Amino acid sequence: MSDTPKNSLPTYFISHGGGPWPWIKDQMPGDWSKLEESLRRIPLELGATPRALLVVSGHWEESEFTVQTNPKPPMLYDYGGFPEFTYHIEYPAPGSPEVAQRVVELLSAADIAVATDDSRGFDHGVFAPMFVSYPEANVPIVGLSMKRGLDPAEHLAVGRALAPLRDEGVVIIGSGLSYHNLSDFGPNALAASAAFDQWLGEVSTAMIGHTRSAHLVEWEAAPKARQCHPREDHLIPLMVAVGAAESERSERIYFEKGFMGNVTTSSYRFGEAPVDA
Repeated sequence: MSDTPKNSLPTYFISHGGGPWPWIKDQMPGDWSKLEESLRRIPLELGATPRALLVVSGHWEESEFTVQTNPKPPMLYDYGGFPEFTYHIEYPAPGSPEVAQRVVELLSAADIAVATDDSRGFDHGVFAPMFVSYPEANVPIVGLSMKRGLDPAEHLAVGRALAPLRDEGVVIIGSGLSYHNLSDFGPNALAASAAFDQWLGEVSTAMIGHTRSAHLVEWEAAPKARQCHPREDHLIPLMVAVGAAESERSERIYFEKGFMGNVTTSSYRFGEAPVDA
């Protein structure tokens, strides 16, 4: 049983899907209903509307950890080959300069270098899944970049530093994908994604504390790790979510065999849900 105060919000690692999928589900392969249901369940689990969402997207890297400070973030259509209307989607969730400043304070206090960006927009790792969870765009969102080099230990440390946000009404979300090999969503992904996902599930849900974190730092030793993540940009957001809830149990909130036809994918919640959804 966790000894975390009951008002501590859980953290999440979500598989965010591909491009602007919520708007073009009928034009993309496979059934997106399981992923959609898992994202819709998040606000039900949380119960009360959070003060803000702090989202670490697998689509934002900087030389230092960087916080989005714009009170009205623009849109960033960081994808290609989709219908023209998907480059005009609007997800007008507000930012939160106050929460952004709190992120700066917490990281600075932990001797972690941090920068700010007042022009960064919402990339699809933010606006696509959050549109499903909060379609009314009524919850402030603050983006936090990954740091180039994608060192898992550094990102776990950032999560630890940001853990106080969980007692301040802020939900920390790592937005990536548990399998991310863009050149291979075909039959070769079947066995590889299943093997890696099994390892990830065991580490995330059967381990806890420094033991779990130590295994995640050594993620490259997992079965088929580099086949599933030739580059780990979509796995590293997990580290922030884990670090912020390091001493707490995890539950898999989404699991699918056959995502995009051949891929096994998953998402996780770290810490107890305030509401039994």
